[in-house]
Amino acid sequence: MRAKDTTSRATILTIGGLSERTGVNIETIRYYERIGLLPAPRRSEGRHRLYDGSLVQRLQFVRRSRELGFSIEEIQALLRLVDQGGLACSEAKNITVSHLAEIRGKIADLKKLERVLAQMAMSCEGNRLPECPILETLSR
Repeated sequence: MRAKDTTSRATILTIGGLSERTGVNIETIRYYERIGLLPAPRRSEGRHRLYDGSLVQRLQFVRRSRELGFSIEEIQALLRLVDQGGLACSEAKNITVSHLAEIRGKIADLKKLERVLAQMAMSCEGNRLPECPILETLSR
């Protein structure tokens, strides 16, 4: 079945069409169904998954959230807010602020890692010595 070019509720997509429309891998779509980020699709007589065109927006929401580093649990919480209809902006903000703090912590850790690696690299002259400062540091 070929998908229409619109994403209205009347549009029916196969898993391949949904994948093409959203840029999300087919196996990832199946995974999102298994863990409940996407509702189970209805099936054709031949047991093929058939998706309502409105799932394009939901899957794009999930994809973008993953690109921004939100965890599956955080995305589930955000989707619950979306599904409740009256978007609770304060709850979405709390989730985002918490995620931001986690990202900032990771950035700080990466900066420390960068400094250690830079020091290790600077300590090595790159000669063929019996004792390499990098290998010695890693061996400790």
